[in-house]
Amino acid sequence: MQPAIEIRNLVKNYGDFHAVKGVSLQIAPGSFFGFLGPNGAGKSTTIHILTGLCNRTSGDVSVFGKDVTKHYLESRRRIGLSPQEFNFDRFFSIQKILEFEAGYFGIPLRKARERALSLLEQFGLIDKKDEKPPKLSGGLKRRLLLAKALIHDPDILILDEPTAGVDVELRYEMWEMLRTLNRSGKTIFLTTHYLEEAEKLCQEIAIIHQGVIVQQGKTSDLVKEAGSSLERIFLDHVQERVHV
Repeated sequence: MQPAIEIRNLVKNYGDFHAVKGVSLQIAPGSFFGFLGPNGAGKSTTIHILTGLCNRTSGDVSVFGKDVTKHYLESRRRIGLSPQEFNFDRFFSIQKILEFEAGYFGIPLRKARERALSLLEQFGLIDKKDEKPPKLSGGLKRRLLLAKALIHDPDILILDEPTAGVDVELRYEMWEMLRTLNRSGKTIFLTTHYLEEAEKLCQEIAIIHQGVIVQQGKTSDLVKEAGSSLERIFLDHVQERVHV
């Protein structure tokens, strides 16, 4: 089966700084893949190369067999990206934001409007369709980012730390949304620095550190391996210091 995403020996340098050092990944269609690592590990850089937001130094990156540079338009149409930061035009309603996003992918206005309203309904935003982004809560903005990434019905959904900074209740709510999308057939590529998030959602995980993949495999195997190395420390005395 042709991989949904294939990355081979990817390198990205910024002058003397080596952000990504020979990363290789293969993600099967319909899978839920986790890309785990601390801030600055190279997760976002990898995604930016995959989606055409920055150029690679060397290596091969393809989407369903199409090189992301040589076949940019075709590969980009098959990807929906939900970035870390909110990137909405503050002067348009959330319905218009989705309709304009659909236009970038050549979707006619009538179909774009139908698609926008459907997604707003799906993500519980329909009663806010005429609101502008500054009036939305952080949780609703996260939902809108997800709807924006899905407006052109992509085969692959890329989520760059989608729950960073959100409360526990919203995180669990978003997890269920993502599970539903994956069950519907979407390939999901999730970057996160939360081990629990990767464990709960992903079938396979790659762990990146300082631009290098240090572990990769089935989630259950990696969690079992990590769990076997945990140590328990019991404190029988705690000295409390009081500063006056």
